[in-house]
Amino acid sequence: MTASQKIWTAGLVIIGDEILSGRTQDKNIAQVASWLQVQGIRLAEVRVVPDVQDKIVEAVNTLRAENDYLFTTGGIGPTHDDITVDAVAEALGVEVVIHPTARAILEKYYADKGGITEGRLRMARVPEGAELIPNRMSGAPGIRRGNVILMAGVPHITAGMLDALTGELEGGAPLVSETVGCWVAESEVADLLREVEAAHEACQIGSYPFFRDGTVGANFVIRSTDKDALQSCMHTLCEGLGEKGYDFTPGGI
Repeated sequence: MTASQKIWTAGLVIIGDEILSGRTQDKNIAQVASWLQVQGIRLAEVRVVPDVQDKIVEAVNTLRAENDYLFTTGGIGPTHDDITVDAVAEALGVEVVIHPTARAILEKYYADKGGITEGRLRMARVPEGAELIPNRMSGAPGIRRGNVILMAGVPHITAGMLDALTGELEGGAPLVSETVGCWVAESEVADLLREVEAAHEACQIGSYPFFRDGTVGANFVIRSTDKDALQSCMHTLCEGLGEKGYDFTPGGI
């Protein structure tokens, strides 16, 4: 199996009591998933955990063992409850150290903002052996150690860190997709969907029902890394819907 044929996956750990309490609405899952897909990596699982070190360690160790990459968002700021670095270091079995380059970046960034403080210096802490991920937005860098990548929780800062990582991670062929919409209850075509997917091993079909203007319908999204297989699956599905007497709309409704 070549690198492009292998299905590369990533896990994501969202860290923060504010997410679990509902005070903050997470926006990182969607942007991380979309970015990964372009890199040829599939987001396989997401966990949301509180600011509790044991919980973070367990989630990190579980998801990094099951995937090619492990991403975290949140908990790398200057306050006492920013414990992601400590938890990841424990998970990896290494010490927490001050990264000299991170310290220099922060000293320069805060030179006209009151200087470096004990809290601000916390943002230079990394698991021993880690590299830095540039952060144009607020100075404090993200952190990468092997296949474990620690990013900020603030979405626009996360986006900048993802941008800095673009093209840096090995992945496979990106997923491509086609959508067909139909005014039908998905239960009426469940057997057809199952049969078409079974006949196209390189494809997956997702069914997304909706209710509009008093009528039920569904959009069927076919995904694959093989464009030819995708087109074949799309053709077979549309043909099957037509044979059952259902009008369908390529591109979705």
